[in-house]
Amino acid sequence: YSAEDNLLCVLPLFHAFAGTVCQHAALFRGAKFTLLEQFHPARVIETIEQRGITIFPGVPAMFAALLQFAADRPEAFRNVRLCVSGGAPMPVAIMEQFEKTFHTIIIEGDGPTECSPVTSVNPPDGVRKPGTIGLPLPGVEMKIFDDNDRELPVGEIGEIVVRGENVMLGYHNQPEATAEAMRNGWYHTGDLGKVDEDGYFTIVDRKKDMLIVGGLNVYPREVEEVLYTHPAVADAAVVGAHDALRGDQVVAVVVLKPGASATAQELREHCRKYLANYKVPRRVEFRQELPRSSTGKILKRLLRKEMELEAGSGF
Repeated sequence: YSAEDNLLCVLPLFHAFAGTVCQHAALFRGAKFTLLEQFHPARVIETIEQRGITIFPGVPAMFAALLQFAADRPEAFRNVRLCVSGGAPMPVAIMEQFEKTFHTIIIEGDGPTECSPVTSVNPPDGVRKPGTIGLPLPGVEMKIFDDNDRELPVGEIGEIVVRGENVMLGYHNQPEATAEAMRNGWYHTGDLGKVDEDGYFTIVDRKKDMLIVGGLNVYPREVEEVLYTHPAVADAAVVGAHDALRGDQVVAVVVLKPGASATAQELREHCRKYLANYKVPRRVEFRQELPRSSTGKILKRLLRKEMELEAGSGF
């Protein structure tokens, strides 16, 4: 950020992403920041054009919505030199399409609230690796641990852990939760990930979201990334449904783009081109929209709850 920048904030300021990346960082660098009370694609595009916005931080769902709403207006982003994505994993297909359409770049980073809240980011002036959350910030250490808190080598999947001055001291009046999260002096994020030979970290999925199908691990994000490459898919979430024989059953919940059409079988065949058979969704359900939090995260727990209720009702 610089004093010449004008940053657009449509994220809720009670959330750590907006409070730090939008508000505090802009004030620290002497930049302007423009506030919108709610995210509406038309108002966002109008504000970007009228106020000369140069930086746009958002969550993946916002970039996807803008891509659908203003794909025929690439000039709207002519002054935007970079976008910042966080809060949830950014599908690579959406990132690449957005950058190609609007001729700007999206830098993806990550970090939980417990880490103030940024731990890593793709460098805006260095090598960006789509699909990764970039490099640790200065003063932040990140590693990949196994279930016994032993460091794993490059490329192996384990839990992302963080250490540094940005990490919290603990949860207020919750000593047991603090001890569990801060084992051996490292904050355990609950994210499964890996690190490459250049030190770039990738989130594979949330530890609690991982599925076990016939004894084999399935990471929902991998399946979602494939679904997003289908031209008819606007939004997707992969969750597990109980399967007495296989443990978990892979279920894809999909929102189609306006005017687009696709059948469950077509989407399953698309996945089969890129995924091992046990990762291919056994079921595909279509929705008008997916449940999201106020910060744009897909609420998979609600989808799982709906499926449990449907199963209990015999549907």
